[in-house]
Amino acid sequence: MMPAQPDTLPPAQAHARRPHRARTFWGLVLLAGLALPYLAYWWVDSLATERLRAAGAQRLEVYATSLENLLDKYDFVPRMLELDKDVVALLERPGDEALRNGVNEYLEGINRQAGSSTIYVVNLLGRTQAASNWRQKDSFVGDDVGFRPYLKDALRGQPGGFYGVGTTNGEPGYFYAHGIYKNGRMLGVAVVKVNIEELEKNWAQGADKVMLVDANGVIFLTSARAWKYKTLRPLAADVRAQLEHTRQYHRQPLTALTLASDQPQANGTRLLAIRDTGAGLAAAPPRMLAQTRSLAPRDWTFIYLSDLSQARGNARVAFLFALLAYGFLLLLFLLWRQRLRAKEDLQHAYDDLERMVDERTASLARMTQDLSKEVDVRREAEQRLHITQNELFQAGKMAVLGQMSASITHELNQPLTALRTMSDNAVLLFDRGRMDDVKHNLKTISQVVARMGSITGKLKSFARKSNAELEAVSVHTAISNALVLVERRLQLDKVTFQLRIAEADIYALCDSNRLEQVLLNLMTNALDSMAGCPVRRLGLEVTGADGQVRIGVSDSGPGLTDEARARLFEPFYTTKPQGEGLGLGLAISEQIVRDFGGTLRAEQCETGACFVIELKAAQET
Repeated sequence: MMPAQPDTLPPAQAHARRPHRARTFWGLVLLAGLALPYLAYWWVDSLATERLRAAGAQRLEVYATSLENLLDKYDFVPRMLELDKDVVALLERPGDEALRNGVNEYLEGINRQAGSSTIYVVNLLGRTQAASNWRQKDSFVGDDVGFRPYLKDALRGQPGGFYGVGTTNGEPGYFYAHGIYKNGRMLGVAVVKVNIEELEKNWAQGADKVMLVDANGVIFLTSARAWKYKTLRPLAADVRAQLEHTRQYHRQPLTALTLASDQPQANGTRLLAIRDTGAGLAAAPPRMLAQTRSLAPRDWTFIYLSDLSQARGNARVAFLFALLAYGFLLLLFLLWRQRLRAKEDLQHAYDDLERMVDERTASLARMTQDLSKEVDVRREAEQRLHITQNELFQAGKMAVLGQMSASITHELNQPLTALRTMSDNAVLLFDRGRMDDVKHNLKTISQVVARMGSITGKLKSFARKSNAELEAVSVHTAISNALVLVERRLQLDKVTFQLRIAEADIYALCDSNRLEQVLLNLMTNALDSMAGCPVRRLGLEVTGADGQVRIGVSDSGPGLTDEARARLFEPFYTTKPQGEGLGLGLAISEQIVRDFGGTLRAEQCETGACFVIELKAAQET
């Protein structure tokens, strides 16, 4: 028989394997020492870049809202001139110089009250008949502006809006144009010029930059003076010819910026490096994070450039810190290893049964104390979770109000404009002794004020914190309150609204404020999904049977994809474009309905998307 092989290796082989294992171990330690600083650099750089992106998106929204509010403030001025009989008479009798002087003085006063740059009236041939700057040397009176696009649009019956540099005084501004009619016949065009250059002073300071670009890529507003009237790319020959014909940027060379680098990112942003022509080719331009926000009605684009120098500097500091920390930990490991070996030598001399019993007893005491602390910690965590959920629900409502801010602002600006116009008309009517018309104007003003009070009251009620207790809530009332907040958007987006509900009131067991929050989230998502659809229809159906209340919200949008349906209620998942949603609306809504003891789900429908809320029915109290 063959002799049995020994279970252990010979001493020579065991001694030869130990250095191999040691080399492997220290090789892994070296790789970890190289990888850790690079991971720290990447993590800090990603975190700092994301913070810059979030801050830039917030500032872009503020800048866009500020610009839209400024432009909307002057939209009514050219329409108001149609109501003045002297303006209409001048267009019918252009040779009456006395009438022309009266209209000039009237336009001068209106311009001073409105705070605009210039207001002028143009006949059908494009010749300026009267202007608010008639006293100045560079007066517009007599100028031919027939080549301007805003005048051509107004003459075709389309109210015009146009940004351009003035050909008379070289002052840039935004032009509003609206036709002046009498008995359905156009007599001329009223034009208001507004200076929007003051916005640049409130834009980003320091290393960050912001610019406003038109459809052709021309930068006409920017916080960097050297970039003004530059282009993001070289202009095509036909585009340059069109700009020269319209004199939009009068006598500006419109040269292109020099991009040292342009790298698109996965999140929709870009990494740009714009070379400064005055610094020479040797100087490396700083890299900046570029974010965009479009202003769709005017075909403009906001671009916000965040300087990445500080983010890169923080990442380098993190790299050095990780490298030093790793070296320190390595020294601690070597010291611990040396002391461990010494302790093992001493442990064999003092390792007896009494010490083991003492250590075991102390360990059990610590475990008991740790378990007691863990129970307290978990109890506190549950309380914090409840508080955090309530704060998240409140934050969701604030986010919805933030997304609706532009629509709400427009909803309030329009009545304010009407109040001002009707107040001015009431003064004129009072002076003329037309008291019945004055009373009618005052009644209309009272109705408009009541309407504005209703809107602000609904906003205040929606924004208040909810009571966690469930009670019988009128579904009719909740739907009515939610509709008040989206009514203006339904009108602006030309959405057909269909409500199918029984005449008798239906009550559900829930919290009224949070139910309105869920309904508002679903209707807002439906309106967002129908943007650009030829047919826009929003449906709401309420039924009650077998102790359940069923509320269905449907739209005529593109519907849900398989991926969206699978991840519908995941936090931070959204199908909206960058900067238009956080992906928390449906997640918060599903949690709210679940707290009610109900369900929120998406169902199959023929067209668009359909969401169904099921709640427990309640009796009226």
